[in-house]
Formats: sequence, structure tokens, C-alpha cells
Amino acid sequence: MVRNPERRTALVDAAIEVLARDGARGLTFRAVDTAAAVPNGTASNYFASRDDLLAQVTGQIHERIAPDPDEVTAVMAAPPSRALVAELMGWINRRVTEHRTGYLAMLELRLEATRRPELRAALTRVIRETLDEDIRFHLESGLPGDRTAVVLIYLAMTGLMLEQLTLPGVVPVEDTDGLISALVDRTIGPEEKPEEKEEGEEG
Repeated sequence: MVRNPERRTALVDAAIEVLARDGARGLTFRAVDTAAAVPNGTASNYFASRDDLLAQVTGQIHERIAPDPDEVTAVMAAPPSRALVAELMGWINRRVTEHRTGYLAMLELRLEATRRPELRAALTRVIRETLDEDIRFHLESGLPGDRTAVVLIYLAMTGLMLEQLTLPGVVPVEDTDGLISALVDRTIGPEEKPEEKEEGEEG
């Protein structure tokens, strides 16, 4: 049977929507068919099993929530600084609201991975590669902070995203910018200020 790559992508996108809305237990072929508005049995023709569908979701979900390269280029036009790191983290945090479905689906995948060794291995590989790329990008961009600082920021931001997606009342939205700024200050240090010349020192 000849399969349409565009339809496969549409089915995986529908699976992400179902995963975010109904959780892993609600991710059935019939639910995916309904979400994709295709005839019953379509998803089962494209994916050999539910595990196969989860594997496809794992591969595509990161692409779905990844920022547009042009957006990254625009943000990175500013000189590297602590302030820019804080701006980047704030920008990433805002993306959670803008792409809530994708991030919720990722959380569901993480939970399901605790029960499925193959999914855990695949998801670990994807997330590990993403973190390594974030570290490389940070260091090669000349942003302040070493590898440990980047990992600490990643862990803290992941926790903030979890709160906002599941219990948004725990950390009020109006507090997030200040918390992110404090996080950056405490992991890579505050912005260095030019030392003031001592009174009477010649320029």
C-alpha cells in the first residue's frame, strides 16, 4: 500500500493533539483518526502499533515546539550578555503559552516513558541531543556562563514550565520575569559594570 507522507505527518500531529488533551491512555488509533478527520482505520494503516505511533510522535514533537531559526537569529542580533540570556529564557518561557499543546504532549510522553523502556530510550536520546545542542549554542555564541550554568538554567526552566502547564497558580505569571532574571543572576552572575574611576584618576 502506497502511503502519503503528508497524511502521515497529519496523523502524527493529530496524535500530539490527542496526547495533550486525553493523555497517553486516550491515544488510540480511533482517537487519532477522529482528530485528523480521516476514515476509521487510517492510522492503523500507517502505524504498525501504538508503540510505533508513540515513536513517531517522539520524533516529530520536538520539531513542532522548536523555535523558528529566523526568530532565533533576530533575538541573537543583540550583543552577548547576561541580559540577553535572561531575555532568551523569558522568550522560551513565553513559548510554553504559545505552544501549550506541544509541551503538554511532551509531558505526557515523559510520563509514558516511565512505563515503556523503548520509549524512554528514544525520548532520552532526543532530550539529551537537544540539551547538548543548547549547551553548544550557548558557548559558541559567546554568552556568559559555562556548561554547568546552562544545565542548571535548563533544569530550573523545566521546573517552571511544569508549574505553568499543570498548576499555573503556584507561580503567578507576573512573577516569572523577575524569577528568570534572578535565576540568571545566580547561575552566571550579575551583569558586570565598568569600574568607576577613582576620584582624581586621570582618563
